[in-house]
Amino acid sequence: MPRYKAIIAYDGAEFFGFQLQTKNGVESVRTVQGELNKVINKMAKNPSPQIKVVGASRTDTGVHAFGQVVHFDLPFNIDPEGVRKGMNTLLPFDVVVNHVEHVSDDFHARFNTHSKRYIYRVSTTDYKDPFKRKYTGHFHWKLDLSRIKAALPDLLGEHDFASFAASGNETATTIRLITRAEVDEKPEEHEIVFTFEGNAFLYNQIRIMVGVLLEIGTGKRPVHDIVRLIEVKDREQARYTAPASGLYLDEIDYN
Repeated sequence: MPRYKAIIAYDGAEFFGFQLQTKNGVESVRTVQGELNKVINKMAKNPSPQIKVVGASRTDTGVHAFGQVVHFDLPFNIDPEGVRKGMNTLLPFDVVVNHVEHVSDDFHARFNTHSKRYIYRVSTTDYKDPFKRKYTGHFHWKLDLSRIKAALPDLLGEHDFASFAASGNETATTIRLITRAEVDEKPEEHEIVFTFEGNAFLYNQIRIMVGVLLEIGTGKRPVHDIVRLIEVKDREQARYTAPASGLYLDEIDYN
């Protein structure tokens, strides 16, 4: 069976995350994977067993994506561009397929070695912008961006990020490698935008890191408090988790 790799984008506001959720064998809530499964099986003329689309990242409820990567097998060979057009014809309005290509049978979207880049948008207006409420995290307290920029290098490198892992994290280790941590100010849009890149991230890790950085920016924490949090390995001391609405899976790069 030919295997395909697809790059998709989605508005996560109306999804309960990427991963399929079932109850008694029936899809219980709307998920990105669930919508993709329906479309691929319809294109494959409902084969038995059903085809399962595999995603690289299990984004949470309300999280968006510009560059989620998935793979799937079809029972017959279709030109990749035909697959892309067919999927986009059948998918709902809040999911789009931007690229499809043939890959080898051993390609796996989740387990092949890769790095992930996420961005997090923070709206800094006095009150929540009704047109941004589903697409940014809102933080109206005054921020000193120089403090945040001074703190960001403390995240770089390989560390045990246990203090930044939410309860429910099921990975075997909390050690992760972060290769990029930046913040940019967009005054014309009343936003600041964080960028993080690494080999993998823990459950809610980026949202917790953003929460800590925002508290550093207000002066509620010392500039280099991240060093202490890495050492203590205590989630309770990290406190604030930024809202899911501001998080975007930007790109996944396969080595």
